[in-house]
Amino acid sequence: MDKLTKLWVVPASISELLRKIGSSSKWVLCIYFATLCALAQAQQGGGEDPSAKTQVIIIHADRLNMQKANDTTQLTSLGGNAEVQQDSTLFFADSILLNKSKNILEAFGHVHINDRDSIHIYSDYLKYLSKEKKAHLQGNVKLTDTKSTLSTPDLDYDVNTKIGIYTNNGKVVTQRSVLTSKEAYYYGETRDIYFKKKVLMVDSDYTVKTDTLLYNTNTNIATFTVPTVITSGDNRKVYTSDGTYDMQNRKAYFSKRPEIHDGTTVLIANEVASDSSGFGEARGEVVYHDTAQGINLFCNNLKTNRKEGSLLATLKPVLVLKQEGDSLFIAADTLYSAKLTDLRKYRNVPTVIDSMRQKDSTELERDSSNRFFEAYYHVRIFSDSLQAVGDSLFYSGEDSVFRLFKQPILWAKASQITGDTIYLYSKNKKPARMYVFENALALNAADTVYFNQLKGRTINGYFKNGDIDYMHAKGNAESVYYGQDERNKFISVNKAKSDIIDMYFNEKKPQKVVFRSSVEGTAFPMRQVNHQEIRLRGFKWNEALRPKSKFDLLPALLPEIEKTPVTKAPVKK
Repeated sequence: MDKLTKLWVVPASISELLRKIGSSSKWVLCIYFATLCALAQAQQGGGEDPSAKTQVIIIHADRLNMQKANDTTQLTSLGGNAEVQQDSTLFFADSILLNKSKNILEAFGHVHINDRDSIHIYSDYLKYLSKEKKAHLQGNVKLTDTKSTLSTPDLDYDVNTKIGIYTNNGKVVTQRSVLTSKEAYYYGETRDIYFKKKVLMVDSDYTVKTDTLLYNTNTNIATFTVPTVITSGDNRKVYTSDGTYDMQNRKAYFSKRPEIHDGTTVLIANEVASDSSGFGEARGEVVYHDTAQGINLFCNNLKTNRKEGSLLATLKPVLVLKQEGDSLFIAADTLYSAKLTDLRKYRNVPTVIDSMRQKDSTELERDSSNRFFEAYYHVRIFSDSLQAVGDSLFYSGEDSVFRLFKQPILWAKASQITGDTIYLYSKNKKPARMYVFENALALNAADTVYFNQLKGRTINGYFKNGDIDYMHAKGNAESVYYGQDERNKFISVNKAKSDIIDMYFNEKKPQKVVFRSSVEGTAFPMRQVNHQEIRLRGFKWNEALRPKSKFDLLPALLPEIEKTPVTKAPVKK
């Protein structure tokens, strides 16, 4: 007779004794079974039997009943505060039925499994295969591991592997979140929970909807491997199919081109990371849309600060300002944008429009114009009607003026304008006026050899329908103007000086020059002048520096970005 039989079968003399004393003394049973266990171990010579780990030992019961169902099946029934043990796992219940021949344990009412004091499982009913160490629990099932509590109608639990499985809906409550799903796999050794089908995770800051999610109750890290939607309280949504979220430290990482929708902005990139302080970083073919400002930003690295509303773009950044039929592309080594009210805390940013009153910080905070961006080093600008280059640029949303610094050059159709600094005023996102000060020089290509020229200390230029309408040079103004007949044939060239010179355009070409006060000038026949020598000081035609298309600003990157749709990643229902 093996040890298990010795433990589960009570000798006839003892059975007779039990019938005589009845159930009035539960302590008799406790003493008897404790003694029986000791005798069984003594029969082994005091050594540990490896098979002991598969044996079920009766620890306690208020009542005990043993019977044979047939010649091969022996049943032991424990009633009232029943407790048994297998290896280091304890089983408690109102009543327990032991079937030794089939190695089956069934427990009823207030079932409790204590697995090495690290995992506790509760239910109304338990069926346990003692040889395989596998349990099936039903009715108000609850599993706790000090880090989380799992609740479900029924659960399969493997004592050997510490793996629990539910397939009929369940809920896991942690210190920080509540997770529900149709199915889940709980791994007690690593404290990982693998949720599947209609997964919903809710915490104080985020709601996550997905079809598959891996969550670790020790680290509080959620891992996403399929299309997932993460929604925060302010209606910020993240669409991702790969990534992790550290709920304890509030750090997130998403890859495989996630989309982040935040109010009027959309961010798409190969990978995105963020933390609780509001800082975030996007890398790889970054696309940033701001529908409120009419701005698109493309780059390969974008750092953001949500709390301050700032962003820093590097690695071939290009900013696109949407304009009806003629968007403006701005490229540089670095692009930075933030709130004007924050900038004015440490830098004076005056408005450059005389008729405009500078708004105070309270007004700007409530205004969509509370925005600036600056670009520095190797600035290039392209639109169909206007192009420019310079060392650095500053733009204020309050006055809609682009400020180009350090050897800026601006082209408008056949005209080139240079100076120490150029201000480009826009209205409704279209060029309205330009102001060039210090060493201002405007050149207009009459053809490949002859150039109309206008020079002054300052030049004001005015646009009409995106084209230069007229220019106003002031301060030691000079001009070189080529006259043409009705057949556009050159007939003469006029070089003159004046305090003020106005040059009027028609069909993108100078048609008239007006001199105001202190005029000095000479008209030359075309064949009687050296056209190189009459050029104004500082003349240099920089056509080679002129951006020819938007693709010059985004080599290799723009075609792929333009194919990128702003779509919401699907989530299975």
